[in-house]
Amino acid sequence: MCGIVGIVGKTQVAQSLYDGLTVLQHRGQDAAGIITIDHNRFNLRKANGLVRDVFHTRHMKRLSGTMGIGHVRYPTAGTSSSAEAQPFYVNSPFGIAFAHNGNLTNSHDLQEEVFRIARRHINTSSDSELLLNIFAHELQQCTELTVSAEEIFKVVTRVHKKIRGAYAVVAAIIGQGVVAFRDPHGIRPLALGKRITEMGEEYMVASESVALDAVGFTFIRDVAPGEAVFISEHGELHTQQCAEHPSTSPCVFEYVYFARPDSFIDGVSVYASRVNMGRKLGEKIAREWADKDIDVVIPIPETSMDVALQIANTLQLPYRQGFVKNRYIGRTFIMPGQTMRKQSVRRKLNAISSEFRGKNVLLVDDSIVRGTTSGQIIEMARESGANKVYFASAAPEIRFPNVYGIDMPSANELIAYGREIEQIADLIQADGLIFQDIKDLVEAVREENPEIQRFETSVFDGSYITADIDQEYLERIDLARGESSQAPVVQAELSNLEMHNMDND
Repeated sequence: MCGIVGIVGKTQVAQSLYDGLTVLQHRGQDAAGIITIDHNRFNLRKANGLVRDVFHTRHMKRLSGTMGIGHVRYPTAGTSSSAEAQPFYVNSPFGIAFAHNGNLTNSHDLQEEVFRIARRHINTSSDSELLLNIFAHELQQCTELTVSAEEIFKVVTRVHKKIRGAYAVVAAIIGQGVVAFRDPHGIRPLALGKRITEMGEEYMVASESVALDAVGFTFIRDVAPGEAVFISEHGELHTQQCAEHPSTSPCVFEYVYFARPDSFIDGVSVYASRVNMGRKLGEKIAREWADKDIDVVIPIPETSMDVALQIANTLQLPYRQGFVKNRYIGRTFIMPGQTMRKQSVRRKLNAISSEFRGKNVLLVDDSIVRGTTSGQIIEMARESGANKVYFASAAPEIRFPNVYGIDMPSANELIAYGREIEQIADLIQADGLIFQDIKDLVEAVREENPEIQRFETSVFDGSYITADIDQEYLERIDLARGESSQAPVVQAELSNLEMHNMDND
């Protein structure tokens, strides 16, 4: 999962790009990058680390320009090398900078085509660089020095026909403007906003509406599945549907876990959807656990707090904060490698023993993926004096790999894969375990926008919306992931472009 932003402004945009990435930090903590265009020249800064650590004053001063894009990354494919930090760029045609959130499911087939037909070299294992070169090849067919919106939309239409998977993209083209587009299923989110200034209108696209809010842009609407947005360098907005059969099928995990609660995605308030999840799960607990002697409901911070509060209200039980979160430790779900996740859990959370001592507690989390964190948190509750520890998940059992940009590619790592609920409860040492029903989860989100007919729910039911996933594909990405995790991370040499924009110290 990644976060992207793009702005065409009337004044310098670097600070707004930085601020937008800061509030999208939850979407990726591995690397961050910003590229701006000034006098037909790219200014780039990207590196591994959090936004606040990647960009210092000297970098921001050099990111001059009224047009630019930004990216925060966590890797689902390839490696964690800084060479795979985004944005990527190519010099031809025009000069294109590119940032991508999602995952291409036919990247294996596309690699040969890019080399054989486009005669383009891919320098990393990132499918984002692959997608950039496909876009650049299609744009190269345009022979004019200035490309019209109509030509841009033809390019995006051809790109849609070549690629499959989940993708929300933003690209900055020297001398032309910013292009943004979304996959025909709308799996990954993308929002469009506008800001009125004395010098004219400015436009911004971002992964979540909260990024628009943070920098003073007014949310206009979501970019529709399959739609392309072109904002010329002079600030003219053009939009067009570029997919043949678009359908709104957003990833339901955005609402469960990834998105900030103050965001709106495809007409759905993330906060309201989580409240609905809590109500429905509370009703299920009341039906099926009437015999459980629960004393208190305690959330596992932070995503599950809204869900847990609604469960407590539904069950008419006390809601208490039993864990204190160290906000300076990264999300364990996003951290690559099981060892890092295990080491970070106790540094990330500390139990308030008085809230557990002598009580039967119901712990609530947004989901259970590998089970490592859940097991350690239950152990912490017992060490703090809890008599019994029950566990509730706001999401159903995750039994299948994710191929659309979430770091769950191996079924063997998923605790629910091939196991019944009782077996999962034994593994995490819970006295009782209950999951949200998939039907209730979908309805909890759909309540906020009944026009959405289908959600991407493959991690729960194994139904892949792009209809191109088979066992061979799953085995291939599993193998690739295993090889990348074992390989040493080598610090790539900085490009000449980055060297120009960095101090010598």
